[in-house]
Order: sequence, then C-alpha cells, then structure tokens
Amino acid sequence: MSYSNPSMGSGSRAGRRIEFGRTYVVKPKGKHQATIVWLHGLGDNGSSWSQLLENLPLSNIKWICPTAPTRPVAILGGFPCAAWFDVGELTEDCPDDIEGLDASSAHIANLLSTEPNDIKLGIGGFSMGAATALYSATCFAQGRYGNGYPYTVNLRAIVGLSGWLPGARTVRNKIEGSHEATRRAASLPILLSHGLCDEVVPHKHGEKSYHVLSQAGFRNLSFKTYEGIGHYTVPKEMDEVCNWLNTRMGF
Repeated sequence: MSYSNPSMGSGSRAGRRIEFGRTYVVKPKGKHQATIVWLHGLGDNGSSWSQLLENLPLSNIKWICPTAPTRPVAILGGFPCAAWFDVGELTEDCPDDIEGLDASSAHIANLLSTEPNDIKLGIGGFSMGAATALYSATCFAQGRYGNGYPYTVNLRAIVGLSGWLPGARTVRNKIEGSHEATRRAASLPILLSHGLCDEVVPHKHGEKSYHVLSQAGFRNLSFKTYEGIGHYTVPKEMDEVCNWLNTRMGF
C-alpha cells in the first residue's frame, strides 16, 4: 500500500479551493485489470478502507482510497469533519450540496483519468461515500456534472454500501431527456447493499435509491438487503461485493 500527498480539488467553497486529504493506493497482487476509487464515510479517511480492501480476494483490482476534505457539516450542527459534501437531514426537502458533490466527483474522476486505456474503471463507497459514488453514476449517465461541465470518465461499475442517492428528485427527468444518457444509464452495473437494522442511514433510503435509479433507466441494478446488520457491520457485505465485481468486471 502506498499514499500520495494531499491534492487540490477542482471545485470551490465559499470562494476557496477545496483541499482533499491523503490518498492511499492498494496495488493489485495479480494482473492489473481494473481500478476502483473507494470512498469512505463521514468523518473517516482513506487509510481505514485501504487496509480492508488490501485483504480482499480480488487480485486484479487496484484500489484508490482518497480522503475527503474537512468541512462544516450541517447534520452535525456545523461541526467540521471529513465529508465529501455538506448534508443536512436525509429528506427530499433538504437541498443538495451540488457544489460539494460536483467537486468530489471531479476529484474522483481525476484520480481515474490517468489509468491506462485498457483498465476498467469503477467507483465504490460506504455511507456518504456510497452517496457520492451514486451521484457520480448519474453524472456519468448524463455526461456532465450538476454544474454543466462534461463528465468524461467511462465507468464500468458502481458499488454503494449503506448509502443514499443525492439529487433523487431530478434524476429521472435528466436521464429521460437524452437518448445517450438513457443508453449509458442502462449499461452501467450498480450494486446497492443495505442492512435492515441500519441506525444511521435507514434501510428505506437505500430502497428508495434503488427504485429511483431503476425508474430513471438504470437497468443493470442489484439491491441486496441484509437482516440483522447495522450501519457499521460492513465486512459481512464484502463477500457479495467480491462476487459481484468478479462477475461484472469479467475476471
């Protein structure tokens, strides 16, 4: 495992550029066939997930584990911590931080943009990281970020554990309005996984995300529900992730 120095994102907040934290890289143990950026949850960092991913039986995947910028988070009463975007209550009435989502999605795409052309690219994440991965999936389908700038990375897989879909209210209209967006949405494999006993991001948010994505035209979509599993019992879900990635990536 290796790491790189902190990098600057392409977005801004309150007139300042966003500084992302340290990025950790887990090199493939076998032939390099895929690269996946994996995104941590609220208040975490890339190091903790890189250690878990390093021990998975997926020898053909290079894992890139960035660390989110530190920012005030509304749902924590404005307390600053590592977060991919600002978030208040997980309700439809709460506005989405499109600026923060776009900045993080652009940072992720930039990490993937330097990979060789024959490498399959994907994004995965847990909790807020899963939400950011799903937002990136909608940007890929539309071919642009929420601010209108083009999204140019060709994604081949998305994994979201215990997360939710930001911008769910408008996804369907944005995808249905373009034949190319509909085609890309239908072609992108997505795995959603959620525990029924999730006390932080309730299961209903994962279920709703599945239905919204499905109605928007994401046809290659799987939703796995786990009984008796809370928000932080993630390792039990990783067997399913490994099997799914092996199939979708064609290893």
